[in-house]
Amino acid sequence: MTKHLNSALTDVLYIFDEPSIGLHPEDILRMSKIIIGLKKKGNTVVLVDHDPDIIKIADHVVDLGEYAGDKGGKITFEGTYQELLKSDTITGKSLSAINTINTEKKLFSTYYSLNKVSLHNVIEASVKIPKQSLTVVTGVAGSGKSTLIRQLFKQKYPEASILDQNPISGSNRSNVLTYLNVFDKIRNIFAHDSGKSSSLFSYNGKGACPVCKGKGYLKLDLAYMGDVKQICEKCQGKRYSDEALSIVWRGLNIYDLLQLSAEKARKLFEDSALVAAMQTLIDVNLGYVKLGQSLATFSGGELQRLKIAKVMQQNTTDLLILDEPSTGLHEADIKKLLKLFKRLLKRNQTLIVLEHNLQIISHAQWIIDMGIGGGDLGGKILFEGYPIDLLTVSDSYTAKHLQRYIK
Repeated sequence: MTKHLNSALTDVLYIFDEPSIGLHPEDILRMSKIIIGLKKKGNTVVLVDHDPDIIKIADHVVDLGEYAGDKGGKITFEGTYQELLKSDTITGKSLSAINTINTEKKLFSTYYSLNKVSLHNVIEASVKIPKQSLTVVTGVAGSGKSTLIRQLFKQKYPEASILDQNPISGSNRSNVLTYLNVFDKIRNIFAHDSGKSSSLFSYNGKGACPVCKGKGYLKLDLAYMGDVKQICEKCQGKRYSDEALSIVWRGLNIYDLLQLSAEKARKLFEDSALVAAMQTLIDVNLGYVKLGQSLATFSGGELQRLKIAKVMQQNTTDLLILDEPSTGLHEADIKKLLKLFKRLLKRNQTLIVLEHNLQIISHAQWIIDMGIGGGDLGGKILFEGYPIDLLTVSDSYTAKHLQRYIK
């Protein structure tokens, strides 16, 4: 953006997809000036974003929804920001809601601790993190949050699981069912009902389309033009053989079932493990995802929530580090995420969340604020304690924006 701001170009259409990702509200203020600068030079700027401070600077707002997946895709509002606030849309209601901060000062008995640790711009930092609580680590981009938690804390406490938005290892044949280890149960249902082998209902086994071998497409080598993928004419992208597709359970063949969302599929199943897996996907706000959807098509935020679903399903660790879980989430979805955090806390898990979103920060039980700036200007622990007490810290950008947020 800085490159384009310094150019002499005008009459250019810029499209920025979630430029607020990874940015503290203070960083977003600076970025907003760049965006306005682009507009003033005679350019058109289109922003795809959820952040309230980004939406606020828009001259014209287009709202889509109302919900996700099959329940979305419609234009629910078009107009100015002030008109959006008065609208009956989910976005309008979320942005016009009265915001509060957690005033509770819960007494904690046990803590994880780091004592005078150093790495990169973090120099001799000491912190304590209460167990079985929601701790949010804040600070502008580059202030040392990841160094402190993802590296130094993880080094001392290797049992911690880091749930971020990095791709899940696997192939384009992986989906939510394979990731949650329940695809076998669905194949067994079809096998039991038809008397056929369960392998017939796997596009990696006997049930694969004989032409595309279960990929759903054919890759064409066009020499210097590179490879081109073409939908398989035999199976029409369904991946399965005619025999596999001919077998029906409850009015659906295996392909039809994989096209259902977790929310719709849950009503079909009686197997307790499948019902639990579908409910977990719904709980992490992935109820709209199709069961057969390739993990390669998931956004970073969706992958992170899927990782949370697996942790909830397996219950393998009590110490979770979540790196910016609000990424890609609408303010209304963040409310659902906070409910998920409450469920995890009821299971006596410890949540350490690296986050910039003010809604999540305001609901923390404990806050560690770093800064004051990034790089050489960061690495210091500015504050450690209850959210309500952070508001009085004069040299904290997080405190400044929290004060604005609850007004």
